[in-house]
Amino acid sequence: MESLPTRAAADMRLALTRRALFQQAGMGLGSIALGALLAESSGEARASNATSALAPHFTPRAKSVIFLHMVGAPSQLELFDNKPTLARFDGQPCPKELIEGQRFAFLRGHPSLLGPRFKFARHGASGLELSELLPHLATVADDIAVVKTLHTEQINHGPAQLMFHTGFGRFGRPSVGSWVSYGLGSESRDLPAYVVMVTGKVAGAGSALWGSGFLPSVHQGVEFRSQGDPVLFLSNPAGISTDDRRRLLNGVQALNRQQLADVGDPEIATRIAQYEMSFRMQASVPELMNLSGESAATLAA
Repeated sequence: MESLPTRAAADMRLALTRRALFQQAGMGLGSIALGALLAESSGEARASNATSALAPHFTPRAKSVIFLHMVGAPSQLELFDNKPTLARFDGQPCPKELIEGQRFAFLRGHPSLLGPRFKFARHGASGLELSELLPHLATVADDIAVVKTLHTEQINHGPAQLMFHTGFGRFGRPSVGSWVSYGLGSESRDLPAYVVMVTGKVAGAGSALWGSGFLPSVHQGVEFRSQGDPVLFLSNPAGISTDDRRRLLNGVQALNRQQLADVGDPEIATRIAQYEMSFRMQASVPELMNLSGESAATLAA
C-alpha cells in the first residue's frame, strides 16, 4: 500500500502544472533576467539574440547584404537587357497572344510595342551588354553579375514587386531580407538583423516587401525613418520614464511567459525576445542614427 508521504508527493507533482511553476518562479525568473540585463550593460555578457543563435549549416562568405530596390528607375530594357527584336518592331501593334487573357491596370484598347530608346554595347572580357546610360558601371563589367534567367507572368507593379522580393505573387511569403536574416543571423544584440530604409513613397506592395511571412517575426525588416523617431513607437510617450516602461514591459513579459508555458508557441518566445530588443534599441538606435560625430570625409562619401 502506498505510504501517505509518497501519495502526497505524487499529488503535489500533479498539481504543479507549467503555469503554476511559472507563477511560483516568476519573481525568480525576473531576477535572473534583470541580472542578465545588468551584466550586459556592464559588458560582462556576450552579445547574443534570437537571430545570432541560428548558425547556418555552412560558413557563409558574406557577412551582410545591401539590397537596393529603386522604384521608378528606368526599365531593365533601357539598362541591362537589350532587346534587338523589340527594337525592330517598335511602334507596331502588340501581338494578340501576348495580351489575351491578361488584366492590365493602366492599359486600354490594343497597345503598341515600345522598343528601347538607348544604345547598348558590350564591355569587359565577359562581353556584358550595358546601356549607354551606365558608362561608369561599364568600367567594372567583369566584377558584377547581371542575372537574366528570372521570369514572371506578373504584369502590374504591386504583384511584380512582391514576386521580386518574395518569389511569390501573393502575400504570405518571406522577403529576401528575411531569408538573409534567417541564414546569416546577427552580430548585434541591440539592433535588428534586418533594417529597411525608405526614401520617398513605399512601393506598391507595401510593407510586405520586408515581411517575414511564415518565418519567425524576428526576421521581419524594421523600418528606419529619416525624420522623427528613427523607429516608430521607440520613444517613451510623454510623462513615461524609462523605469515606467521597464515595469510595463516586465508585466507584459510575465504574461507572455505564462502563455508560452501554456501553449508552447515559438512565436511567443520570439515576441518576448523582440520586446526586450525594442527596450534596448531605445538607447542603441538614436546613437546609431546620430551622424554629428562622423568625419567630413565620411559624410562626403
